[in-house]
Amino acid sequence: TSMPISTGSPKPDLPEDGVLRYYTMRFCPYSERVGLMLAAKKIPHHTVYIDLSEKPEWYSDYSPLGKVPAIQLPHLPGQPALVESLVIAEYLDEQYPGERSLFPKDSLQKALDRILIERLAPAVSAIYPVFFTKDPPGDAIKNFETALDVFEQEITKRGTPYFGGDKIGIVDYMIWPWFERFPALQYTLEPKYELDAKRYANLLKWRNLVAEDEAVKATALDARIHAKFMRTRHEAKPNYDVAFEPL
Repeated sequence: TSMPISTGSPKPDLPEDGVLRYYTMRFCPYSERVGLMLAAKKIPHHTVYIDLSEKPEWYSDYSPLGKVPAIQLPHLPGQPALVESLVIAEYLDEQYPGERSLFPKDSLQKALDRILIERLAPAVSAIYPVFFTKDPPGDAIKNFETALDVFEQEITKRGTPYFGGDKIGIVDYMIWPWFERFPALQYTLEPKYELDAKRYANLLKWRNLVAEDEAVKATALDARIHAKFMRTRHEAKPNYDVAFEPL
């Protein structure tokens, strides 16, 4: 579908071709994780956009809690569906090896990378009210920056262009959606906010590099579009259609 489907809408009329179905919302960073996997692995799929404010009734068949992302696997018996972005990412990496695996082969490194991905949670919790409310806590930016220090230290310690090494890997794709959104703060905050170029020197170098990745370019939205959506959230009238409107 090209626009979000809402309450009262019938299921989209998709061909019975066995092709994976991807249920998403254009501004959801967790959904974008799956979008990045699909693009990086060049996995054929049908995309269905869900209106999260007014979800279609049938969506709970695929996502019991009504969350995005979800994928449905029509080529398998019973056409099962999967939810949770990291679960889906790991499944896709194993089932569609493509040119290479994005998760590390080494079990310990794989575990350490999963822990690192989870370490983004405090940064997300701190910045969420800054993104989406008019009156965020006074210490939100300070807490956000402290949480990001972990990633500046880690990319510096690894000494490689990507968290995945010399090539982009799972950590890079799983944390990217938030780094895509941070620059929107230069449009939504007064005075405009940007990450400190000295404090996050290697992390910003990493961000510029990842922004040039083909899968990222295929899925990313301009910071000004993110800012536009954030303003609709500030007014408590989220408008998911702004993703499909010209700037």
